[in-house]
Amino acid sequence: MIGLEKIGMLKMDFLGLKTLTVIHDATEMIRQRHGVDIEVDELDLDDPKVYELLRSGRTAGIFQFESALGTDMLRQLRADRFDDLVATNALVRPGPLDSGMHQVFIRRKRGQEEVRYPHKDLREILEPTHGVILYQEQVMRIANVLAGFSLAEADVLRRAMGKKDQALIERELTRFTERCVERGHDRRTVEDIAGQIQTFGRYGFNKSHSVAYSIISLQTAWLKAYYPAEFMAALLSSEIGDTDKVVAYINEARELHLEVLPPSVNESGWKFTVTADQQIRFGLGAIRNVGRSAIESIIDARTEGGPYRTLGDFCERIDLRLCNKRVIESLIASGSLDQLGGHRAQLTATVDAALGEAQLRQAERHAGQANLFGDEPEQQPSTAADTLPAVEPWSEADRLAREKAVLGFFISGHPLERYRDEVQLFSTRTTATLGSWSEHQVSTAVVVTGVKRRISRKSGAEYARLTVEDFHGTAEALVFPDTWSKLSDVIVPDAALLLTGSYSARDRGEERAPFVVEDAKPLSSLRQSGAVGVSLTWAKGGGTDAKVANGLVALCAAHPGPAPVFIEWSDGNGSTARLRSKRVRVQLDESFLDALKDLVGQERVRLVKAT
Repeated sequence: MIGLEKIGMLKMDFLGLKTLTVIHDATEMIRQRHGVDIEVDELDLDDPKVYELLRSGRTAGIFQFESALGTDMLRQLRADRFDDLVATNALVRPGPLDSGMHQVFIRRKRGQEEVRYPHKDLREILEPTHGVILYQEQVMRIANVLAGFSLAEADVLRRAMGKKDQALIERELTRFTERCVERGHDRRTVEDIAGQIQTFGRYGFNKSHSVAYSIISLQTAWLKAYYPAEFMAALLSSEIGDTDKVVAYINEARELHLEVLPPSVNESGWKFTVTADQQIRFGLGAIRNVGRSAIESIIDARTEGGPYRTLGDFCERIDLRLCNKRVIESLIASGSLDQLGGHRAQLTATVDAALGEAQLRQAERHAGQANLFGDEPEQQPSTAADTLPAVEPWSEADRLAREKAVLGFFISGHPLERYRDEVQLFSTRTTATLGSWSEHQVSTAVVVTGVKRRISRKSGAEYARLTVEDFHGTAEALVFPDTWSKLSDVIVPDAALLLTGSYSARDRGEERAPFVVEDAKPLSSLRQSGAVGVSLTWAKGGGTDAKVANGLVALCAAHPGPAPVFIEWSDGNGSTARLRSKRVRVQLDESFLDALKDLVGQERVRLVKAT
């Protein structure tokens, strides 16, 4: 880069940001669905609803702030204005983090540390950043105010910092110091400021860059706060080829109380689309084995003739030269034909008959022949292809496995769904955070989706590499030989497990530290082992009558089991107590929990860890 500059060439960086496409697609969906034209360049930069979203940690999909570090910074900073976004964008860089500057900024912003200025003349320059030198432009102003540098001279110092040219920085700071002293400033104070500038030079970020980034950050946050369905649909479409990100964003959508529906030949487009205020429909473009030309054929026929009614109707109206048997079977497995009657096993069993009749009728039309009665296609009687066979539905495990085979992830359900309470109680990590090193033992509730057996070159013993999945995405784990010899019968594909393990000390500081499994328990065993209990919330004056109390005793007696029963009592003035029954233990099946919630109220019942 320096060589190019020396021969008089200009280097320019152009960023192709996928986020701009997300913003465009979201605003276009908003225009089509709500008739509202969003001018993203005219949004209120200090909109309270936007900052409430950011402070709550809902930063998935927010430009520059998706990382755990960015999310945590906004929370700690208690971001409530645009300047906070600009500052955070500059602070979440290696230099400020390494120097601890971000913590100084946060403490001063929150009033936990006195704001100090290195020189009284710098108050105006540094007041917006609480006395912290944060931007390259501030260094230019400091050089201008204290040393009398022209802005052109100050820009030389700025460029030196931007390019991390240490020799040039030192030369310019020497000039800065001498010019300041000549203008009557105290040498020690000036040298201290020069030292701060030199330290700043290791990480200095220019404010214009940070502002530009922050505008995009704010635009994405605004769309997510006010039009979450359209924003998440656009975001999911932008990552349609990245399985881990799609899984994470589907989970985020559900956290926002949005329903992500399987693809549908009657509603889906190529991308994810919003079909109702709280519903997002999966895009057909994400289905494996289904090409763009096949999807265009499906959408064109739907536009021309309306929704498809049956599998036979679907096969007859699409272009079978583009949509072969493999395409249709992939559509069925993904759930795209669920609205055409029957279950997926029945539809799969009918594909050959439907294709055969459709090919015959299309051939007749192409030959210019009419059927015996001269009926139009929509008036034709039902055919053999519309008579669904009496076959057993796929099991949930089979249905989800087929979904994942064509979509890359689960959409109509999840193998962990039945264990959601156990996941929340026992997981200290998700797959999204499993690669972050910790000195403590951690646990994660996952489904094992892959087991690769390996032989150690050193010992010749067998160990395993695992691929695991939860609601947030996928991750990998290691099982060393000693542990693998004990757990190989438990850690098998499709098993829902609570994995407990740790990290090697030599992996401290690694961006993705390998998680080493030390124990594995089936999630299905946790309730049976008594590791999960049930807690009832009781408050003074809560109004529990004798009838309810007697009903509670009878209900527990009718469902004996291994789970302990707790009472969480409150006097209403802040004093609480947690009491554990010494004699009563219950079976935590759905029938007991449903009856318990009906008896005392759903809000007073929750599952807890027994220890």
